[in-house]
Amino acid sequence: MTERLYLFPIGLAANPQGEDGDAVRLAGGLVYAHRFAAIVRRGGRVVSSQRFTPRDAAETFAGLPESLGAEAEAQWANLRMAHPPLQLGERTIRLDQPQVAGILNVTPDSFSDGGAFFDRPEEGAAHAARMLEAGAALVDIGGESTRPGAAAVWEGDEIARVIPAVEYCAAMGAAISVDTRRAAVLNAALDAGAHMANDVSALRHDPTMTELVAARACPVVLMHAPGNGDDLHSDGDYDNVVFDVFDWLAGRRDEAIAAGIPRDRIVLDPGIGFGKTLGDNLAIVNALALFHALGQPLMFGASRKRMIGALSGEVAAHERLGGSIALAVKAMDAGFQLIRVHDVAETVQARNVWRGLRDAALTDFSMLAE
Repeated sequence: MTERLYLFPIGLAANPQGEDGDAVRLAGGLVYAHRFAAIVRRGGRVVSSQRFTPRDAAETFAGLPESLGAEAEAQWANLRMAHPPLQLGERTIRLDQPQVAGILNVTPDSFSDGGAFFDRPEEGAAHAARMLEAGAALVDIGGESTRPGAAAVWEGDEIARVIPAVEYCAAMGAAISVDTRRAAVLNAALDAGAHMANDVSALRHDPTMTELVAARACPVVLMHAPGNGDDLHSDGDYDNVVFDVFDWLAGRRDEAIAAGIPRDRIVLDPGIGFGKTLGDNLAIVNALALFHALGQPLMFGASRKRMIGALSGEVAAHERLGGSIALAVKAMDAGFQLIRVHDVAETVQARNVWRGLRDAALTDFSMLAE
């Protein structure tokens, strides 16, 4: 049976001080890890788990099965990798700290805003301007609802929805990603001024999408969703959801690279809410730091999602701000670089306070560690 390895940061902190005086700065960002677990899985089952510190890493790796030696070194390097900025048009998105991506849905059936910006370009433009003024690093435009049970959209209709939004956001000088799984939509959006693809099918839905992303040399977000075809929420059957999603994303990353997409233009997203139960989502959220071992920038999108309602009396989507902030901060604590949200001003404020708590100029961390 094939053995799989997972290097899991389990001791996260806001500073590099620790009991052993050693730490790893995850992904070159503002989160430090002092302890790790080397977990080996065989045939879908965990067969060993060893805890170690950065000082013990070489010794721990030497004790792993010989077949996992190269993977251990690769994941260890990935955890410490400082990612270069994303260049989206004239905008530079730094990845050494959390950045907020504002959601702009231009659909008639959005679960979160009820289609408030569908066929209303003046209101959509005003909303985009508010998000940018509040501190959004980029605007993520979507013309198709991907909630469970939503009907598929013809690409011509999706283009008609998305392009006006891309044009008015581009006129504001915004960095723009387009939430689409169709090559024709992405191509038209890039021509209209968009900069990045956000594909919830991870380039599986449209067989020409991979070739287009490689040819246009645009960054791309690959999100985990278990379903193939129109229903991305189907087939959510996991041996261990955290490790299964990790392996799936590793496979999609490798296929994208093999198809000519540069590694430094690939962002990964564990796909909260897509084909996952509440328990699955909670397991992934509590294991977010593991995904740095994939060696890519990471996007987190849980804003207003169903899991918040499930944990808070089934409140409606527009009443899930508190839960959305809690999950966004959890992703920041895990070192995720891109946080995709509906409520930009509130999330940016939370991010700024979070960042202040990690500012060595404001807090003497050496004193706190004594």
